[in-house]
Amino acid sequence: MSKDLDIKIEKVVTWLQEKVKESHTNGLVVGISGGIDSALVSFLIKKAFPNNSLGVILPINSNPDDEKDALEVAKKCDIKNITLDLSDIKMNLLDTVTKELNSSSLFNQDNLKLTDANLRARLRMSTIYSVANNLNYLVVGTDNKAEVHTGYFTKYGDGGVDILPIANLSKREVYEWSEYLGVPSSVLERQPSAGLWEGQTDENEMGTTYNMIDDYLNGKEIPKKDKDIIDNLHKRSMHKRKMPDACEI
Repeated sequence: MSKDLDIKIEKVVTWLQEKVKESHTNGLVVGISGGIDSALVSFLIKKAFPNNSLGVILPINSNPDDEKDALEVAKKCDIKNITLDLSDIKMNLLDTVTKELNSSSLFNQDNLKLTDANLRARLRMSTIYSVANNLNYLVVGTDNKAEVHTGYFTKYGDGGVDILPIANLSKREVYEWSEYLGVPSSVLERQPSAGLWEGQTDENEMGTTYNMIDDYLNGKEIPKKDKDIIDNLHKRSMHKRKMPDACEI
């Protein structure tokens, strides 16, 4: 098993190196959230570019454990890292938008939670690209196969990246690779969460589990309830996986 994993990991590492060469860039940057996917990507880009890889930690009124786990990941894989707290920026921007909408009698309270969550993801994306532009690095995404299929990412947020090295890995494989490479146990054991609001978890938000999605994508039979949820998520998120529609004239 270890030999097979070594071959697959080396293939991804070589692919990352080729993408940097093709793009005439200098290295790779990833946002480290404290979650399993960004942890695995951090280890992979460090292998690909030991001296030209960077992790960016971007708390936004976040659970302190997220930053703690992110720093532990950076330390364990020995990747250079910086922390940029965007809490005040997010609050100021969201306040500005909501006040203006309120003054125009347009504000929708029901959509505030989602607005806040997606704004966090898009601020992080813009910040990582600012770092990447300054260093002439590529922005590396962290979406796995289950997230790509279901659209479990924010359009122009964590979905706004240059390359996706683990997009063909199931969530089970993400855990397998992460454990093999030495991702900290605190990250391996935590519930998957995008950290978009307090108490948020991926599986509660999706309404199904990563195990169900992995089984479905591997052609296994799963309960109809879960199949319907996954099919609906895939259909609703189709726009995230393609360029915006353009009018034919």
